[in-house]
Amino acid sequence: MILTLTLNPSVDRTVFVDALPRGAVIRSRRGWSEPSGKGVNVALALHRHGLPATAVLPVGGSVGAQLSEMLGRAGLPVRQVAVRGEIRSNISLVEPDGTVTKVNEPGPELHADETEALVRVVLDNLADVAWLACCGSLPDGVPVGLYARLARAARDRGVRVAVDTSGEPLRASLAGRPDLVKPNAQELAHLVGRPLRTLGEVVDAAREVRTLGADAVLASLGADGALLVDAEAALHAEAHVARVVSAVGAGDAALAGFLHGGGRGAPALRTAVAWGTAAVQHEGTLFPAADPDQSVLLRADFDPARPLRDADAVPGRANRSP
Repeated sequence: MILTLTLNPSVDRTVFVDALPRGAVIRSRRGWSEPSGKGVNVALALHRHGLPATAVLPVGGSVGAQLSEMLGRAGLPVRQVAVRGEIRSNISLVEPDGTVTKVNEPGPELHADETEALVRVVLDNLADVAWLACCGSLPDGVPVGLYARLARAARDRGVRVAVDTSGEPLRASLAGRPDLVKPNAQELAHLVGRPLRTLGEVVDAAREVRTLGADAVLASLGADGALLVDAEAALHAEAHVARVVSAVGAGDAALAGFLHGGGRGAPALRTAVAWGTAAVQHEGTLFPAADPDQSVLLRADFDPARPLRDADAVPGRANRSP
């Protein structure tokens, strides 16, 4: 079973527009709302594709009630902690070429007692758990080292830990020696403090992150697929994308695929890239899983000088890969 923790969940509204002119009145073609937050997305993907998963998250306010109702309709097992603040609403504006403009609210401040209640729920539900996935941003009030604290506690109980976050929470999580971190290229570049322009530079950065505490690094690279760097090898995988419909949730799909594929080595990387590729070709965060054996090209002998096509490898530039 996979247990996910999402400290800053949301209800996400995805709206499809023909163009995004600044300052204009825009009429959307269609849209819908979904339960979201990185760990929620991972748990929903795993649940939909037959792997038992439970999501731990805070709920509060009218948006929290809506989120709870949505997850109930989806049939996802959840462990909820009531909080004083209002859960956030986010909006994604998707253009015809798949470009996504995402507006994320900060979410509620979590009080110390609320944070500790969420920690207790996680620790009380680790029996029969193979992986704990700590996902997403930390709301105000949450200590930056919380993911490291949970990683140490879970690993002491024989549970493997994946962390998918960014910035200082990602850096701080490495002190807990997680089994896996899953940055995108921009997040990895910020972590090591330099631009990453080639596959080889991504590998070097991932190896540096391993020396800081992560056992393995799964770097999602948008149009360039993904790289897995662990103690055994550096592997690159990619798949053809016929048409990008929406990149919203693609990184979460990749992490879900990696865990579904066994959480280790080439089989997990194949599934990660297959699921991420399937996600960007469908609207919304849920998607039919692809067959990794048919759709993914995996190499250990890739060209390290190959330039990255996505701008998210350069800190400060637009990030089109979630």
